[in-house]
Amino acid sequence: MSELKSKIDLEKLPKHVAVIMDGNGRWAKAHGKPRIFGHQNGVKAVREITEAAAEIGIEYLTLYAFSTENWNRPKLEVNALMHLLVQTVRNELKTLNENGIKLQAIGDISKLPSKTQDVLLEGIKKTAQNSRMTLTLALNYSSRWEILNAVKKITEESQADTIEPSKIDESYFESHLSTKNLPDPELMIRTSGEQRISNFLLWQLAYAELYFTEIFWPEFRKQHLYEALVDFQSRERRFGKISEQL
Repeated sequence: MSELKSKIDLEKLPKHVAVIMDGNGRWAKAHGKPRIFGHQNGVKAVREITEAAAEIGIEYLTLYAFSTENWNRPKLEVNALMHLLVQTVRNELKTLNENGIKLQAIGDISKLPSKTQDVLLEGIKKTAQNSRMTLTLALNYSSRWEILNAVKKITEESQADTIEPSKIDESYFESHLSTKNLPDPELMIRTSGEQRISNFLLWQLAYAELYFTEIFWPEFRKQHLYEALVDFQSRERRFGKISEQL
């Protein structure tokens, strides 16, 4: 692992890494266990990757924890996920503070169970002064919801004559997104072999490098993060230009 880590250029790290943590259920099934067993073991991966990202110098890490579509899963699994979230935030609070990690959340948090909201907001408050890395959990999040919500806000401002339509540019639009205080991710990692974005940060991922791995999330560890970073640094990011212009 140390050999792989040594290949990473610390001067060219992505500032923001986003992760779709996929494969908990399939990993559990492969082990003959219920799906919640996979989610429980996925917490270990969250802990290790969060600490590894902070340690190597990533400034922002965003994890897709619960989408708006996940409410369609069996009620027992959803309830277990909400309980696990409460338990995890409480258990990891000390570690977050010891590592200087600030906790944030994006998504329609108001639709989460009240206990989940309370514990989440408490965690956000108690880590607010940390500055080493920002860990953002996407909870009850949908990129389409986020974009539509931004459009609604801008429409209301336009109707109230607080903004002229001609003044609405990318920067103004982004200021109405839930990620307004975050830079766009340069790298998006998805585990489990699936190769799609699944309604995650559609606007923000416009120029991100996408990295897909067959590893199920409960098995994702430091070396897998390092592999993704090495792969990221091997790519030429042109942003619409040609190589000679870079």
